[in-house]
Amino acid sequence: MTKNLPFLSVPQIDLGLLFLRVSGAFMLFHVHGWPKIMHYSEELVRIEDPFGFGTSFSLLAAIFAEVICAILIALGLLTRLASLPVICVLLVSMLIVHTQWSIAEGQFGWLLMIIFGSIALCGPGKFSLDAVLQRKRVA
Repeated sequence: MTKNLPFLSVPQIDLGLLFLRVSGAFMLFHVHGWPKIMHYSEELVRIEDPFGFGTSFSLLAAIFAEVICAILIALGLLTRLASLPVICVLLVSMLIVHTQWSIAEGQFGWLLMIIFGSIALCGPGKFSLDAVLQRKRVA
């Protein structure tokens, strides 16, 4: 049966990590990152500034995590490193900015934290640019 379906011979953990990376990065980019770019002025007025660095800094930090890092994660490039700003932005959002939210109200944020925490712990898998670069370094 695997002769007819060659993708079944691929280690399933690597397919799972690819799916996790691409789907998680897409959701982060589509739901959070892209709207911040498209509506920058409106977001600048609405975004919280929990550390007093200014709303511009807060918004640019969120855009960096939700756009640049999301793209890097989807590509599997600098994956573990790119996961850290995403996790930081999510932690600030969930533990400092939205402390009044119940788990149900913040479930999307918590699920994103689980996804990107898993990616940071497990790495990108073999279907990633990180793996390609690693193979080139070894060869």
